[in-house]
Amino acid sequence: MKTTKIVIAVVIVVLIAVLGISSFTVIPTGHTGVLLTFGKVEDYTLDSGAHFKMPWQSVVKMDNRVQKTTVDLLCFSSDIQEVSMTYTLNYQIDKANAMEIYRSVGKEYYDKVIAPCVTEAVKVVTAQYTAEKLVSNRSELSIGIEEELTERLLGYNIQVVSTSIENFDFTDAFTDAVEAKQVAEQNKLKAETEAEQARIEAQAKADVRLIETKAEAEAQLIKAQAEAEAALIAAEAEAEANRKVAESLTEEILKKEYYDAWDGSLPKVYNAEGTLIEVPLE
Repeated sequence: MKTTKIVIAVVIVVLIAVLGISSFTVIPTGHTGVLLTFGKVEDYTLDSGAHFKMPWQSVVKMDNRVQKTTVDLLCFSSDIQEVSMTYTLNYQIDKANAMEIYRSVGKEYYDKVIAPCVTEAVKVVTAQYTAEKLVSNRSELSIGIEEELTERLLGYNIQVVSTSIENFDFTDAFTDAVEAKQVAEQNKLKAETEAEQARIEAQAKADVRLIETKAEAEAQLIKAQAEAEAALIAAEAEAEANRKVAESLTEEILKKEYYDAWDGSLPKVYNAEGTLIEVPLE
């Protein structure tokens, strides 16, 4: 009888201990607790730390830390060029809505939601570009994929933290074609540059010749103008001198000059009969 009481007491203690233990739960740091009552998801979550719960309730721990995934994908450009891409996504669940994630998707949200959304977003956005544009617009492509992926995951309460295109590659045939085109463009640019340089040099020489010609013509014009002005000045001076000389010549001076130059011979003329007549001076 005594032994039976002891066993019963032990059983009761054990049951109490089990009930006590099952009435508490601990949510580790970086996780959110989803509370289930007989399998039904409650409309609130449990933060990290110790929490009291009913023994018939259970807790699912959801990781709300930033998680990283890197996937290798094969997609196509708008001109049907095969593109191999390595894409990295950093994401985390919205811990305030962790119960909605568990209710609608479950703990396998990566396989059910994230992986398919990454694949679809990358393929949809990549298909909007030609292969050539993908090479020259990598940053724009990365932004486009991130926006598309953010919109898709937001409906599942999953947040995109950051994304990046680690690498993308094309077939050898396309790569060789791109390289050949780049070489051709570089050669064309070099030829155009050399032609433009030659044109500039020729224009510069023509400009120099034109300047020299204008300078020479201006110099000749200046010289001609100077000579004309000098001749005019000389003519004006000579005219002035002649005027002054003319003003200084009186009748007496003119007579004196005349007599000084006369050799003493009188003018001689013949009349109608042939007789010589001497003409007096006055």
